[in-house]
Amino acid sequence: MPLRALTALSALLWLTVAPAVHAVELIMVEQKGCHYCIEWKTDLGPIYPKTSEGQYAPLRTVQIKDAPPEGVDFARPVTFTPTFVLVDNGQELGRVEGYPGEDFFWGLLTMLLETHTDYPNQPQTN
Repeated sequence: MPLRALTALSALLWLTVAPAVHAVELIMVEQKGCHYCIEWKTDLGPIYPKTSEGQYAPLRTVQIKDAPPEGVDFARPVTFTPTFVLVDNGQELGRVEGYPGEDFFWGLLTMLLETHTDYPNQPQTN
């Protein structure tokens, strides 16, 4: 088989087994000295990237004075910290304002993801 055909076949095979690419992310808007921001980072910050939610919607943190980050459009200004804004391709899908504690946070985040994205129907990456 010619090299060109092998290269095309390799590319086609890779596309069929590669995970779907999406641009969903969770943006945490915080400010220095925010007690609830520190509490979230202490309670959930270390485990968030290891969860299915964290793998589906990676976390990016920004300071409230810098919000929204370049290339992102929030539906309205952020006035409370922490605020967790779910975005896809730079557009806000929804948000969680404040940190209501670990149990409520996961429930609210999962509800946002299931309402506005195809989560949890994405393949898991390990």
